[in-house]
Parts: sequence; structure tokens; C-alpha cells
Amino acid sequence: MDASAAGEIADNAAALATHTRKQLARLALVAFVFTFVAARVVVYLIMSRRLPDLYFYVGQTHVHHLNYGIFLLCAAGAVLLFGPRTLGQLRGCALLYGVGLALTFDEFGMWLHLGGAYWQRLSLDAVVIVAALLTLVALAPSWREIRSRDLTVGLYLLVAVGAFVLTALDTVKRSRFVPELEQLEQRAPQ
Repeated sequence: MDASAAGEIADNAAALATHTRKQLARLALVAFVFTFVAARVVVYLIMSRRLPDLYFYVGQTHVHHLNYGIFLLCAAGAVLLFGPRTLGQLRGCALLYGVGLALTFDEFGMWLHLGGAYWQRLSLDAVVIVAALLTLVALAPSWREIRSRDLTVGLYLLVAVGAFVLTALDTVKRSRFVPELEQLEQRAPQ
């Protein structure tokens, strides 16, 4: 095999790896967003008593869904480390990873403030950051494809999106919904 053929094979392999990485990141992102929204809706419905108390208890202890997320992240990691890595298994792990991340980061504020309220802004901030990072991995070009102009535009876009998110979150924080959600949580099943 000559050098040009070897180079072409290496380029094709790199392109396939990039495509697969982006595909897996998109799967993880979709699972992450869907699970986060579903978790928030279900918790709200339980707290507002529109759904029965579906929380899992061990004795008198409520097992928060961040624990389920940790176990899913552990399972995905174990399969990736110790199991064969077929494309189907990689896709399954990407879905598990997205679900696990959402369940875990949905209660991120509770990592830092044990016993704190579920509706902490810190959790929402963490979810936005994780979603943004997954989106970058899923949609951004590879490092070889990025030019300096792209970096400049990307930086401006990142600053603009960051300012928008911070402004939107501050608006939500000041809205009437935050006190209502906190009161709802105090009346909710423990």
C-alpha cells in the first residue's frame, strides 16, 4: 500500500469517527433534554397532587432521582469499559448517559445544599451548561475544520447566548413562579 492510499484510509477513518461521535452526542442530548423535561413535569405533578406520590422510599427516606441517574451513569461507564463496543451498544450507552446526566443534574443544587429545595436555580443553571456542552459536541465541527474566523464568531455567539440565558433565568427567578414552586414543594408529599 502506498502512502497516499494509507493517508486516504486514515482520513476516512477519522471522518467516520467524527460522524459516530456526533451521532452519539446527538442521542445523548435528545435523551438528556427529554428526561429533564419529563422529570420536571412529573415532579411538578406529584407536588401539586395531580399524580399520586410515585417517589421511592427506603424506610422514611425519599430516594431522589439523582441516585437513579448516578446508577445509570455507572452502568454506561461499566459497559464502555468492560463490555464489547459495537455501534448498537455505543448508542445504548449514549441514551443511558443522557438519561443519567439529566436525572443527576436536575438535582444538582441538592448536591451542594443537602436538604435544599428541589426548585433551586443552581440545578437549572447546571442543566443549561450540560445541554450547551452536549450541543457543542453534537454540532460543532472538528478542531481540524475550525478556522480563526469561526472561533471569533463562536466566541461572540457564546457570549450572546450566555447573556440571554442569564437574563432569562434572572427573569424567571424574579417571577411569581419561584415563590409558588417553593410553596408547592413545602406542601408536597415528603
